[in-house]
Amino acid sequence: MSRSAGILMPVSSLPSRYGIGCFDEEAYRFVDFLERSGQTYWQILPLNPPNHQPMAYDSPYQGFSAFAGNPFYISLDALAEEGVLTHEEIDAVDFGDCPDRVDYEKLFARRLPLLRKAYERSRIAERGDYQEFIRNNGWWLNDYALFMAVKEFFGGAEWPDWPEDISRHWGNAVDYYNEHLYFDIEFHKYIQFVFYQQWFALKAYANGKHIRIIGDIPIYVSFDSADVWAHSELFQLNERNRQSSVAGCPPDGFSEDGQVWGTPLYRWDKHQEDHFGWWMARLWVNFQQCDLLRIDHFRGLDEYFSIPAGKGAKEGHWEKGPGMALFHQMWQNMGYKPVIVEDLGYMTDSVRQMVRETGFPNMKVLQFGFDLNDIGAYNDYLVHNIPEHCVVYPGTHDNDPINGWFASLSAEDKKLVCDYFGVKVTEADHMHEVLVRAAMMCRAETCVIQLQDHLGLGSEARINEPSHQDGNWHWRLRPGMLTEELERKIIEMTRRYGRLNWEAESVQQYQWKK
Repeated sequence: MSRSAGILMPVSSLPSRYGIGCFDEEAYRFVDFLERSGQTYWQILPLNPPNHQPMAYDSPYQGFSAFAGNPFYISLDALAEEGVLTHEEIDAVDFGDCPDRVDYEKLFARRLPLLRKAYERSRIAERGDYQEFIRNNGWWLNDYALFMAVKEFFGGAEWPDWPEDISRHWGNAVDYYNEHLYFDIEFHKYIQFVFYQQWFALKAYANGKHIRIIGDIPIYVSFDSADVWAHSELFQLNERNRQSSVAGCPPDGFSEDGQVWGTPLYRWDKHQEDHFGWWMARLWVNFQQCDLLRIDHFRGLDEYFSIPAGKGAKEGHWEKGPGMALFHQMWQNMGYKPVIVEDLGYMTDSVRQMVRETGFPNMKVLQFGFDLNDIGAYNDYLVHNIPEHCVVYPGTHDNDPINGWFASLSAEDKKLVCDYFGVKVTEADHMHEVLVRAAMMCRAETCVIQLQDHLGLGSEARINEPSHQDGNWHWRLRPGMLTEELERKIIEMTRRYGRLNWEAESVQQYQWKK
């Protein structure tokens, strides 16, 4: 990775008239904005369909499938242009009345019925590209579509609560429900076809503008997912197909009590027996979707935190993960693939060694540089200690935007930050600019900034607070906030610190005008 810059912006946070960001005209405008701003990367969050159930909380990190795409991201305007929906039908639906918040309750209740209408009018089975998609993706798509159809048939119940034959994925039951729920299954296959068709068109547009997509792969999957249902032998479940242990993390800077994520843990012995077949398929699909891949909670591949089901995080313990074996298999199967490792949190020598062995750049978050009272001590996240081979962020989607973070600090900690950057506390109204500039100028090869920090927004624009379950993943950009003035500001700073995307035509035009 050469010296470069990018912007972190979830698809869900793009402006849209239809309740959530999607692959519509606003997404293409955002790509144009990135190009005109001299950026190289667009970093997104996972594209998987969120699980709208307790312990999932609409998180893109807990989806119904590790392979499927989020149906809410499908552009309704594109379906109207195709003629399978009308603008009158779309405009008649209430997707929520707040332009800067996602209303997931309304989306789950009202978006899918519209997509069902589109499917029923589509005559999709007659299309050769659809049949090709089914053939190429049946290895995951068949289980996913059946899972969603059966789940709806049983009123949304979790899969262990279904009748035993289909709950345990027995062949005769699979055949029965495939026939009984045929049109419901075909509907979910249609949704995935449209999702991938629209996403790959958007990605091709971005790549044509020399913008590369940084994707995000959650280390774990939701318990109530097609993956765990169809491949239960790969997860730590008991004889009743319930979790015996769940994932989480011990007490840390995000939570004094630690976190219980509720996701099932892997039976790594079974994965290794199969040469990590499920993981290789998952990585392959994600690399098709994106140009680079951020692996969430990378340290969990070295050691993972195991919490007995029903217990708190303080009762958990560490167990050994697959380590380098997973990456040796990936290199054998796919060759070198560009990866960013999320190695935040409690670090050990073995995790540091694994990062070195992979050769992948890791993450440095400037906010974490001020967790120590004595910033003269060695701290990986202080600007003057940040190495070249890493990706630096002022903050990530799990952090408060810079202005919100700074406002929440004590007077003593505010002085600590201001003293470090040589800013008077009385002049610290624009701390977001100070930290964005520090990230841009540091030695790190790659710098990624949350869009909220370029805009100078506060806590109201926070995407996720890991220690809180409700109120996350809702923030959206208001229309009109991506101004020419903001473009000029970003491209000037990107140019000043040697991070311009020299391949982008807009940058060449900018240099000529200069």
